[in-house]
Amino acid sequence: MKKILLVFTLIASGLFISPTANAQASAKADIKKLIFAYRDALNASDASKVVSLYTTDGVLLANAAPTAVGADQVKGTYQYVFDNFKYNLEFSVGEIVASGNYAFATSTSKGSFTIKASGQTVPDENRELFVFEKVNGQWKIARYMYNKTK
Repeated sequence: MKKILLVFTLIASGLFISPTANAQASAKADIKKLIFAYRDALNASDASKVVSLYTTDGVLLANAAPTAVGADQVKGTYQYVFDNFKYNLEFSVGEIVASGNYAFATSTSKGSFTIKASGQTVPDENRELFVFEKVNGQWKIARYMYNKTK
């Protein structure tokens, strides 16, 4: 009788854990894709594409720059950056934690940027913190902060 009860308990708990584990795995995969879509838009100097990855009230906390709040300010900040620099970065995703409609992730990026005015290429290495929000079933960047590692 104890064995039957134990087996039943294990099966029942598996039924409840499995959907949660599947949702977590799905959220993590979607968020990882979003981070790489951000990398691609950054490397393509596409401010419109970058902004489309943010929530409409998204916040950009850029290194050594004023905080940009909302789609217009975020787009303006990226457009200024892309008008002056060309990036070539690779991202490595660290941890991703999702709960309900919110998630966060850490990453590092490494590569270079070219200063358009001089043509000089400069090594670049950063660490990033993303906060995501699920909007209409799709993950978006709600907050993004990065700083130099060196």
